[in-house]
Formats: sequence, C-alpha cells, structure tokens
Amino acid sequence: MMDQISYDIAIIGAGIAGVSVAAALGDGVKIALLEQEQQPGYHSTGRSAAIYSPTYGPTPIRALTRASLAYFLTGVSDEQQSFLTPIDAAFIARADQNCSFNALCRELNGVMNWREMEANEIQNRVSFLREGYVSKAIVDSGTSEIDVALLHQSFLKAFSHNGGTLLNSTDVLELIKQKNGWLVKTNQGEFVTKIIVNAAGAWAEQIGSLAGAECIGLTPKRRTALIVEPPSGADLSRIPLVIDIDEQFYLKPYGSKLLISPANEDPVQPCDVQPDEMDIAICVDRIQRAFDIEINRIEHSWAGLRSFVADKCPVVGFSNKVDDFYWLAGQGGYGIQSSPALGVLAASEILGSAIPDPILESGLVLDSIRPGRGKFRSDQKC
Repeated sequence: MMDQISYDIAIIGAGIAGVSVAAALGDGVKIALLEQEQQPGYHSTGRSAAIYSPTYGPTPIRALTRASLAYFLTGVSDEQQSFLTPIDAAFIARADQNCSFNALCRELNGVMNWREMEANEIQNRVSFLREGYVSKAIVDSGTSEIDVALLHQSFLKAFSHNGGTLLNSTDVLELIKQKNGWLVKTNQGEFVTKIIVNAAGAWAEQIGSLAGAECIGLTPKRRTALIVEPPSGADLSRIPLVIDIDEQFYLKPYGSKLLISPANEDPVQPCDVQPDEMDIAICVDRIQRAFDIEINRIEHSWAGLRSFVADKCPVVGFSNKVDDFYWLAGQGGYGIQSSPALGVLAASEILGSAIPDPILESGLVLDSIRPGRGKFRSDQKC
C-alpha cells in the first residue's frame, strides 16, 4: 500500500494521451502517471492501426496533426527507428457516392499532397478491386503508418528519464477537492496532488464525474479489425491504404496479410472491448463487394475503443467547473497522430508557460477544443 505522498501533477491514464503530456512536462515537476491496467496503453493505444494523415479528422485535429509532424520526423527513438512509414491513402467512391467525393474535394481544397485519380489508375494499383466498382478516387501521398508501440514507448522512456512515477494496476476510487489541490484515493492507497490531468480515455467521463467536473457527453465506440489472407499473387507493395469515401470500410497491407475493417463506430460502455460477430460479418461482406477476394478464414480479429464527444473534436483544457482539473479526452480515432502536439499544448498550459509557435501557427483555434465550448454546459446531465 502507498503511504500518503504528494505530487505536483497526477495524470490519470497511461495511454498515448497520458504518456505524451507526461513526457512533455519535463523534469521540473513531480508526476504520478496512473494506469488501471497491468500495462499502459492496453485498451485503445495498444489496439490502434494508426495512420498519420494531415487530411484526416475535423479541423482542430488536422491542425494538431500538422503541428505534430516535426516530432514524428525528428523524435526518433533510442533504437534509431522511424516512427513513420510512408503509405499512400486512396479514398474510393462508387458512382452513387459522387456527392461525398465532391464534398471531400472541396474540403481538401488548398491542402497539399493529394490529387484525383482515375478509376483505371486505382484499379492498376489494387489489382483485386472489382472491375467497375470505383468511379473516382482521391489519393493522398502525405500519409504514413505510425509505429504506435514505438511512439508510446518513446514517451514512457522520456517520462521515466525525467523521474516520473508510473503506477500500474491503480484504480481511482475517489477524487476529493482540497484547498490546494486534490486528495486521490485509489485501490493502492491515497496521495495528494496539486493538479489532476484526466487522460483516462473511454473512462474520462467517469473520472470527470468523480471530480465534480462538467459533463462532456463522451461516448466510447467500438471499432473492429481483422487480418486475412490477400488474393493469390497480389503485389502488396503497390497497394495503398484504401478507404471507402463514406468510411464504410478500409483495407491496407499488414506485412504479408491484409488488415480490413468495417470502420464501425458502435457505442458501448467503457470495457475490455471484444469484436462482435455481426461486425465481422459486415466487414467481410463490404470488403468482398468491393474487392475480388474470397475470405474463408479470419486469421485474427480484435476491437478497440475510440471515444468521441458530439462534434468529434477533443476536449482539452482546464475545467470551467472545478479548479486544478485538466481535461485531455475525446481524441476519438485521431489521438495517435495528434499526440505530440496535444502533449506539448497540455503541458504548456498546465505549467503556465507559453504555447510553442508551431502549435499556434498550425491554424488551431483553441476555443474549438475547450471543455466550455457550445454544447458543454456545467449543468449538462450525463
């Protein structure tokens, strides 16, 4: 059991959000990083097939993703491995999806690294696309696959190097506001801290409730992924990440296999989420309609949690209802690609220092990610 000790900052959640801010806070403060599981990153970060794409997500996420690029390019791990592996992303549209295709083209106007692609060109890149399925396509050459495990470990190593304390298997039971901070009661004992950072992922709403903070309307959503054999003779080296224009499925190379997903977002309670048989069946059906592939066996399947608020933008900043409580939640499916910038932004605000220019110059409107924006009222009921 822990004796009651004191920290400057307690970060609840050791997924990518929690470890990114833990690393960015540096070595000048005493930090506890709390994780309810036996290992960090178990629920969402550890199950993510993450992509770096500055064209993916709502406007604030795109800005944060752009601001994160420098870290991805220069923040190479101790093993001298790169966080990013370039891969084209192709958004494909059937003839009946022209409205969605045109809307995406308008949305990407002025964005670099993308172009329209004729149906025959994408057919040549992905030989097992069903002939005639695609009417138009957009290809984004500015995307990369992210080595999520490497990124997560790089943040953890920086946090450890700075003298931070990682507390695994630690469930938060009570958060009691005191004059100069918080009393945190856990299954391992209790401690006091000046500031709480809520980076609890799918459990962030519950942590907010324990603290008496505002309700943000966070909804955890299940996403399913499968590993299957590619068609015989398929050249996977030429295949981009292929995404349905309405995000009804995606497919990408996964070593010598294919990773496929129905791109589902099924509301669930926070839990150790598992793939649903119906989601698996829907995924196979959608993929086989678009691609000339016979899926007879699922080699592996899993599900992860992506947690959103209504506008799908993250909730970042100090609570408007209780003092010394910082929200870092609601990153949805964009938390990996935006984590370097979000970690630095959060650390700057928590420490009361200036927000770095690359974040301010990214086009990010801070009011668009605040817990007090629009629909988030202090009297909202969860």
